[in-house]
Amino acid sequence: MSDNQKTEKSRVSTAIILAAGKGTRMASPLPKVLHPVCGVPMIQRVIQACQEAGVQQIRVVVGHGAQLVRSVVEPLGVQTFVQSNQAGTGDAVRAAKVEDLHGDVMILNGDHPLIRAQDLIQFRQEFRDSRADVAIVSCEMNPDNAFGRIVRHNGAVRAIVEVKDASSDTMKIREVNTGIYLLQAETLQDYLPRLTNRNSKGEYYLTDLISMAVEDQCRVSAIRAKPAVAFGVNTQLELAKANRILFRQKAKSLMESGVLMLDPWSARIEPSVEIASGAVIHGAVHLKGQTKIGAFTSIEPNCMLSDCEVGEAVTVRAFSYLEKCKIANRASIGPFARLRPETEIGENAHVGNFVEMKKVKFGAGAKAGHLTYLGDAEVGSETNIGCGTITCNYATDHKKYKTKIGNRVFVGSDTQFVAPVEIGDDAIIASGSTVTENVPARALAIARARQVNKENFNPPPLPVEALDSEDN
Repeated sequence: MSDNQKTEKSRVSTAIILAAGKGTRMASPLPKVLHPVCGVPMIQRVIQACQEAGVQQIRVVVGHGAQLVRSVVEPLGVQTFVQSNQAGTGDAVRAAKVEDLHGDVMILNGDHPLIRAQDLIQFRQEFRDSRADVAIVSCEMNPDNAFGRIVRHNGAVRAIVEVKDASSDTMKIREVNTGIYLLQAETLQDYLPRLTNRNSKGEYYLTDLISMAVEDQCRVSAIRAKPAVAFGVNTQLELAKANRILFRQKAKSLMESGVLMLDPWSARIEPSVEIASGAVIHGAVHLKGQTKIGAFTSIEPNCMLSDCEVGEAVTVRAFSYLEKCKIANRASIGPFARLRPETEIGENAHVGNFVEMKKVKFGAGAKAGHLTYLGDAEVGSETNIGCGTITCNYATDHKKYKTKIGNRVFVGSDTQFVAPVEIGDDAIIASGSTVTENVPARALAIARARQVNKENFNPPPLPVEALDSEDN
């Protein structure tokens, strides 16, 4: 069977993702499912796993912070349904309006960020192969966990016993319920209305559906999975653990592909980042979003790169912060450089320490060694920008204007360009100049006050009685 055939066979018609909980233990005003794991809201990770697994329809049940959660998930192409009252998992599934569903249904939790598309494909395939009416996804854990236990008799699933109702013998069972279910839409439509809330909390539980199916002699199976599938985020500590797990998985994957990581456990590299073989990643870096890094590039310690495109053999020195910019081959950045959005650095260019650029095209071989701000500017190839240079791009009319500096220009230290202004090729700008007019090509521009020396300018000291006066 080809991979495409296996994927088609394991396709799920509908996924219902439960994301209505308040997440009280997070102690945060942000809805629990919107807390980021490796830069992406955890609910988005679950949705993406479903989409990559070929799920045809995704329904997200929202409740606490419904409007905010909707604003994040609906642009991803899912439907949302509101659970008005937090009355248990069964009530949450009811809110998804299951009456019009057909085919296979998978029920998932929105706070399980470690779930992967290949996991979902495997679950669906095993569900179909088992010919079960209902399937629970289970895993084995140490006995001290808080998950419901899977109770079997002669190998067949008989019940799910919650920890609060479990005897000491039941608590020794290592197989637990992950909270993931697979069943036919018709089965869900049959049993869901029959759930009752006759329990200590007055809530409707999906686990009761399993018990009802067993009593009716339906075939109930348990699909074994890895413990990561059951990892749910309920506290800030668990959120930190989820981040750490994904960062370590990414580091391992990169090293297996030939990336040299000098301290992989301190690097924070999001799963979406692409790094070519031969690149060198030092410790304590944070690489985010759609960042791409070329071969033989070195990212030194404590650098942050977000949505950046970095070429080959580039050096990004320590403590540099780059966002939404492009760095061409063999360029050198930092240390302590900041490149803001829409900045493009040319081949063999050098951006030194304490240099900030925003919306700048910096030509091939150009240099800005230190202590410089360039904003809304174009700088030609082989141009040298002296220390302390500033483009004054923001005017009193609250608009920003552009500075254009040609090729092979020499800009002396402590120069201010008051935009809009253009500097021609091969021009020289004298140090300490404030340039307010265009400078022609090959011209020398001097825009500073003439030095005046006042000889013998040595005022007499104040008399002692003046120093002692009350006015002083």
